[in-house]
Amino acid sequence: MKNVKLIIFDLDGTLIDAYRAINKSFNFTMRRLGYPARSSAQIRRAVGWGDESLLAPFVRKPDLKKALALYRSHHLKSIIRYSRLFPRVEALLAKLKSKGYKLAVASNRPTKFSLVLIRSLGLAKYFDFVLCADKLKKGKPHPEILQAIMRKFSVTPRQALYVGDMVIDAQAGRAAGIKTVIVTTGSSDIKDIRRQKPYRIISKISALFKVEKRGQNYFFIG
Repeated sequence: MKNVKLIIFDLDGTLIDAYRAINKSFNFTMRRLGYPARSSAQIRRAVGWGDESLLAPFVRKPDLKKALALYRSHHLKSIIRYSRLFPRVEALLAKLKSKGYKLAVASNRPTKFSLVLIRSLGLAKYFDFVLCADKLKKGKPHPEILQAIMRKFSVTPRQALYVGDMVIDAQAGRAAGIKTVIVTTGSSDIKDIRRQKPYRIISKISALFKVEKRGQNYFFIG
């Protein structure tokens, strides 16, 4: 990948399948507060904007603070028990690291939970930097998180690649001027992703193994 020095990854839906963990914590919270349980499809559609935004549409405003506390307490355990890496994630990160790329995480998930996930799944050794939306004024789709990571490594948008799974990832990448690859293992509908016209759309994260260089352009096989 000519000129690229930094590869930034989203976490949930991109590298990590935490949907079962999210479902468990979400419906635990609903039950404790006397709300109806929700289907995995309903929960999945609400994922990606942070845990407060996940819960807010399903509880009354006066209950949101308590719901968030219940969810977070339960989720610290459920993410360790139920989260899994997508196939070949660790092999991909190891290969990229061995080739000298700087690797970073940009997630709307709160920092505390992102670090628990990264450490429990053995990924900490691969990442040079982790930045989450709770450390910034705005989360994705605003480009601030990607811009801050690029500043950290003193690279230009042309020297970075962003990999995510949602419409908001495509929007954030475009706003930051970074070539963005969207993998369709997340919560966004493929038709909605295509409307955003990201640089490439792939069906699984391991397809990044199939990146070749043709002249000065990226070329994705498969």
